[in-house]
Amino acid sequence: MAEDLVLDTAIRDWVLVPLSVVMVLIGVLRYFVAKLMRSFQPPDRKALKEGQVVLRARNLKAGANFIPAKSFRVRRFYFTNEENGLLHVPKDQAQNAQAQMFSDPNMAMDMMKKNLSMIIPQTLTFAWVNFFFSGFVAAKIPFPLTQRFRSMLQNGIDLSTVDVSYVSSRSWYFLNLFGLRGLFSLILGEENAQDDTQRMMQMGGFGFDPTKSLSAEKDSLDIVQHEWVLPKMEQRAEEVLRKLVK
Repeated sequence: MAEDLVLDTAIRDWVLVPLSVVMVLIGVLRYFVAKLMRSFQPPDRKALKEGQVVLRARNLKAGANFIPAKSFRVRRFYFTNEENGLLHVPKDQAQNAQAQMFSDPNMAMDMMKKNLSMIIPQTLTFAWVNFFFSGFVAAKIPFPLTQRFRSMLQNGIDLSTVDVSYVSSRSWYFLNLFGLRGLFSLILGEENAQDDTQRMMQMGGFGFDPTKSLSAEKDSLDIVQHEWVLPKMEQRAEEVLRKLVK
């Protein structure tokens, strides 16, 4: 049977609060360090043009049902035809774009800086937490949980008799690591509040690939089923007018 614990207030003052404050300060400091390390690159005209094409194609999908079927087919052909469509990317061009992206030294250096600005602070912070706060029960979640959450919330505590809702100091570190996006959005702004989960997903790649985006948008536009809604709106308007006249 799970046991209930009485947590000392000193744990709150010397473990829970300092750990939370340090995680927030490290996140803010890492943002400004990454901003200083970021090299200025002039905008690529080709990438901007391809981005605008993607936006136009998405606008066409969003408003497809508000234009006649013939007009929609003409516009879709303009984007997706295999000869000179705006969204069509030849295979050799896609391979060249990927090779150029991986061979760009500035892009590789920026990616390395981003990885270092994330890995080094988190490694040092985890070592600090593991050395000073290992084995502490830092907090208790105010609602019951199942046994599946034990490994996630009680990392570093090998006591199966403790209730699952108690959180160890090491698990509190990981919860702050992946769950502070809302707070960073208030401090740094919504556009700058990228959490560490998204950063880890981007560590293996070089970010936005315009050729993949064009191909995905082309496939998405090809499968759009057109259904003109304006005739239905005219019929509804006529029905409403008839009811009002009666």
